[in-house]
Amino acid sequence: MPQSLVSLQVHLIFSTKSRDPFITADLAPRLYGYIGGVARETGSVLLAAGGMPDHVHLLVSLGREVCVADLVRDVKSNSSRWVHDTFPDRSQFAWQAGYGAFAVSISMAGKVRAYIAHQERHHRRRTFQDEFREFLKAHEIEWDERYVWD
Repeated sequence: MPQSLVSLQVHLIFSTKSRDPFITADLAPRLYGYIGGVARETGSVLLAAGGMPDHVHLLVSLGREVCVADLVRDVKSNSSRWVHDTFPDRSQFAWQAGYGAFAVSISMAGKVRAYIAHQERHHRRRTFQDEFREFLKAHEIEWDERYVWD
């Protein structure tokens, strides 16, 4: 019987709606834990999670039967519903519509984990928007500024 073997790591980046600072220090670890469970349900593995009050970075090893768009849809919809159900006072919590997904070779996964772990340090010098633009440039992705932010 043939096997399907996959090693696909992806660095996902997306913000809260309007980059509102919804991800508080007390929410973040629980939110990332929940996101890890959502990833597991798709056959994927959350390898690292971190971010700032207005955005998240996720390093995910994709399952062999899931595509990036479906994973992000599931993560966003389920985690948003979980926040609303668990924290009724956070009814305004929402994610932006879009996201960034960047391929990560297995040899670079450690560097991406370190980058995710040190978000506070990175954001002393630059905004989320500047950081995201740098990722787009580094990965040679063309974008229209009118449609990136919501």
